[in-house]
Amino acid sequence: MKYIDEYRDKEQVKVLVDAIQKIVTRSWHIMEICGGQTHAISRYRIEELLPQNITLLHGPGCPVCVTPMPIIDHALEIAKRPEVIFASFGDMMRVPGTSEDLLTVKARGADVRMLYSSLDAVELAEKNPDKEIVFFAVGFETTIPVHLTAVKEAERRRLNNFSLITSLFAVPPAIDAILSDAESKVDGFLTAGHVCAIMGNQEYYDLAKRYHRPMVVTGFEPLDLLYGIYRCVLQLESGKADVENAYKRVVLEDGNPMIRRLMNEMLEPFDQQWRGIGQIAGSGLQLRKKYEKYDAVKKFPLKNDVKVSLNKLNRLSLHCIAGEIMKGNKQVSDCPYFGTTCKPETPVGAPMVSTEGVCAAYYNYK
Repeated sequence: MKYIDEYRDKEQVKVLVDAIQKIVTRSWHIMEICGGQTHAISRYRIEELLPQNITLLHGPGCPVCVTPMPIIDHALEIAKRPEVIFASFGDMMRVPGTSEDLLTVKARGADVRMLYSSLDAVELAEKNPDKEIVFFAVGFETTIPVHLTAVKEAERRRLNNFSLITSLFAVPPAIDAILSDAESKVDGFLTAGHVCAIMGNQEYYDLAKRYHRPMVVTGFEPLDLLYGIYRCVLQLESGKADVENAYKRVVLEDGNPMIRRLMNEMLEPFDQQWRGIGQIAGSGLQLRKKYEKYDAVKKFPLKNDVKVSLNKLNRLSLHCIAGEIMKGNKQVSDCPYFGTTCKPETPVGAPMVSTEGVCAAYYNYK
C-alpha cells in the first residue's frame, strides 16, 4: 500500500539502524509525545533495534489516559440521567472514574452507546428529538476539529438536544511542563506528526530555544520513527536544539490555517488537569461562551460536586505510576502491577485501557 509499505521496508530499517549506531557516542533520552507513536514503537520493536545508550521515554500522548477523574465522574452523572443518551468513543468506556466507569453505568440501565464519531451523535440527536444526546468529546488537536464540526452541524440543523462534555488538550504546554520538571530526563522530543499537521510547528520554536532541546516532527511508521530518532540524535551529538520537520509528506510549516481559525473561533484555553500529571497552565481547550449551549457541563451542572474520595478509590490506583511514566521519570517495567494485577481486562490505571496508552501497548506487544 502506497505510503505504508515503503515505510516498513526491512532493508531501509537496517540502513537507518546502522546510521544511528554510527553517530551515537553517549547516552540520550528521547521522548515521543504521541500514543500512536508509542503503539508503533512497541508493535515494531523499535527499542530493541536501537543502541543500548538510546532510551525512549513515552510521553502523555493519549487524551483518554490523561482525562482527569472529575471530568469522568461528571460524565458518569450525566449518563445516569433518564432523559440522556450518552455516547462515547469505545476506549473511554472502561476508563475508571472515582468508583465506576461508563460500562458499569450502562450495565445498571443507563443508555450509554459507543460511537466512532461525534458527527454520529448529531445524527442520533436528530433521530431522537425527545432525548438529550451527550457525546464525550476527548482529544488532542488532531481530533478536536471533528468535535467542532459536529457542533457546527448541530447548529446548522438547529438541534437543541445535542451537547458535548469536553476533555480537550493542547500538546505544547505538556511538553513545557515536562521540561520544566527538575527531574526531567528528556534530552530531545519526537513531536506528533498529526498534531503538527493541524497546528504547524510554530509553537515548538520557543520550547526548543528555551530548554535547548531538539524537537523533531515525526510520523508513525517504522522508518518515520527511526528517521526521527536519527535526526534527533544528530542534533544532540552536535549540540544543536532546532525544530526539524522529518515528516514533510504530511506536515506543512503552518499546518492547516483553516482548521486553526475554526479552533480559535470556537475554543478558548484554560488551566487543565492531566490525570497522573497535575494541572498544566493553558493546556485545556473549552467551548467559548458563544457555543456554551452545546457544553454539557453547563447544560447539566452537578447538584453536588463529585469529588475524589480516597476511600472510594481502588487502593491499587493510588499507587499507579502512570503519571511518572508519562512524564518520562519512570518506565513501564518499574510498575509492580504491570502484567500481573494490571491488565487490559482489569486495568488499574487509564494507560492500560486505551489502545494508545503506553501500558496497553507494552502489554499487547511485549
